[in-house]
Amino acid sequence: MIIIAGLGNPGQKYESTWHNLGRLAVLNWQKKVGFADFRLERKFNSLVSKGSFEKKEILLALPESFMNQSGKAVKSLISSYRNKIATADLPRQLIVVHDDADLQKGEIRVSKNRGTAGHKGLDSIVGSLKTKNFTRIRIGVRPKNYVSGSKSLERFVLKKFTKEEEKIVAEVIKKTNEAIENILSQV
Repeated sequence: MIIIAGLGNPGQKYESTWHNLGRLAVLNWQKKVGFADFRLERKFNSLVSKGSFEKKEILLALPESFMNQSGKAVKSLISSYRNKIATADLPRQLIVVHDDADLQKGEIRVSKNRGTAGHKGLDSIVGSLKTKNFTRIRIGVRPKNYVSGSKSLERFVLKKFTKEEEKIVAEVIKKTNEAIENILSQV
């Protein structure tokens, strides 16, 4: 089994914000490939959808905790499916999709076994799993005029997309979907 977790914050207030790009990308991919509708699984504190892609069993998860508590949900999923997921094989069996302020708006990168760069959702996952060795699809959210260390980024990532930005979001979600499928074709 492969778990793909889309990080973000639950609720309409955060629905169309840069901080929710991981969640939005996984929602979009679920619709694209026709997996079952997401349903709340309280024991995981996540919305969950299951399906098969290229003969691989896939579980999509959208933690319903806020971003900073994502690790509890991801750990409970892995623990519950431990008969199908080997901790040593997390780089192949856990894919976390999230926003990344180190990348320009619209860029994506796939990485494994990296530090968290201060991303609170990743801090939570790494702390809960006691490992950083899993696959990540990092979606860039850094505005062009961002000054490192400023509070402006926090305000920016929680703002709703403008009409102009919706085009960038649509394109980056398309690229993220392609990255998910590329990763899945190699495992």
